Amino acid sequence: MNTAERDLRLEMLNSLLTTPHRKLEQVSEIHKLIVELDPIFYGHLAVWYQLNGDVRDHKEVFVGNLLTSNLTQHRDAGFVMLQEFPPYEVSRVVDFMKQHRGKVPRSARTAVTRYLKTREKNPKFFDSAALRGRKAMKHLYATLHIKPNERANAVLFKDVPPEDSLAFMLKQLAKAATPAEQAALIVEHNIPYTVAIGAVKQVTPTVLVALINSMSPQEVINNLKSLKERGAMDHPDVKALIDGKLEQAAKSDRVSAYKARVAGDVTDLDAETAAKLEKVTDEQVKKRGKIAKSTALLIDKSGSMENAIEIGKRLAALISGISDGDLFVYAFDTLPYPVEAKGKELSDWERAFQHIKAGGSTSCGCGLEAMRRKRQVVEQIIMVTDEGENAAPYFAEAYSNYCRDLGVMPNVVIVKVGSTSNYVENQLKQKQVAVDTFTFTGDYYSLPNLVPMLSRPSRLDLLMEILDTPLPVRDDK
Repeated sequence: MNTAERDLRLEMLNSLLTTPHRKLEQVSEIHKLIVELDPIFYGHLAVWYQLNGDVRDHKEVFVGNLLTSNLTQHRDAGFVMLQEFPPYEVSRVVDFMKQHRGKVPRSARTAVTRYLKTREKNPKFFDSAALRGRKAMKHLYATLHIKPNERANAVLFKDVPPEDSLAFMLKQLAKAATPAEQAALIVEHNIPYTVAIGAVKQVTPTVLVALINSMSPQEVINNLKSLKERGAMDHPDVKALIDGKLEQAAKSDRVSAYKARVAGDVTDLDAETAAKLEKVTDEQVKKRGKIAKSTALLIDKSGSMENAIEIGKRLAALISGISDGDLFVYAFDTLPYPVEAKGKELSDWERAFQHIKAGGSTSCGCGLEAMRRKRQVVEQIIMVTDEGENAAPYFAEAYSNYCRDLGVMPNVVIVKVGSTSNYVENQLKQKQVAVDTFTFTGDYYSLPNLVPMLSRPSRLDLLMEILDTPLPVRDDK
């Protein structure tokens, strides 16, 4: 794997980690580049991302591309991975194949048929899928001309569900005369919140208790805004239930750090609940890896770098929460300002940064020069900047002096913000210094995606980890 190839793969991996949610065209273009560059690497990356990534658009596009690949091992891996998706994602994968790949090959149709027939064989499994993803399930049967069995036909197409089905119970829920009756039906049949909420006549605390008890921690997070709008936070017993689910979410292996952070930002929550959501995010981020290396975080506070300061404090909280090594934080213009927090939470770093304001010229090397003089030794340097340095000491020169005097060669990661140039990274590359870049596009939720980059011993280690991730194999051939 030569240097140019390795850099290109990492560049694409960075793009993959930071592409904004719900921009399928942009997602598809990045995947197309990676497939053309190295189809073998792409297959392993697809499986690695299912385990480590957050953006479901990417997960769907990966599976769509695997199912339409010319490589048998790709098609088999896509077949297996598709079986784990909820119906709405399977539906989106099928539509992606039609629109972007121009085909739904026989093997892909077989994968969807297997998906539907596996659910048909287990009425409870089928009912749950049909209730949560009714429109998507109907779309899958219809668009691929797959014949439903008698029960599936009755539930989805004839709208005369059998009495032992969840769809029938939903009809009874809509007819129930009192909140107590509705709550009893929700509890007995575990009717999901998103479906039940449209059928209940009056959302009382009794109904809310029943609904929240039947929800997973992730479902509570996903529906926090809706729950708040329905008064759930105003009733002590109901709020206590929500708090309990959020505490479970921090420990769960099936909760997204990304979604917890989004929910916290789009819902006007009290400080206690917001802190619980922040803890969910922190705990989920910790599961992505530990940073064993000592780290310097250098944050550009020169003119117009307000965004860099905001990103810097979030990165400081992220890194300090998962770091076993030293962390040195400096904000800089032409002077380095050491920043120290009394704790590891975002609120602690907010306080530490409260007097750091953007302004002045830019010397990207001054923080590193301060560290050289103080003999603060690190194994990696993360710098948040637009790379527009215009004053000495310049970073590349300061880096050479730092390495020479302290006998180390730290990895360098540049988090690019604002109207960026390539000045600093080009100066480093001229000195044969390995430098990786991560372009920040205004989506704070993408910052945890830096963890895989920062917690591996080197960039090559991360690429090798991806290549070592095995593709799932079909066991039904």
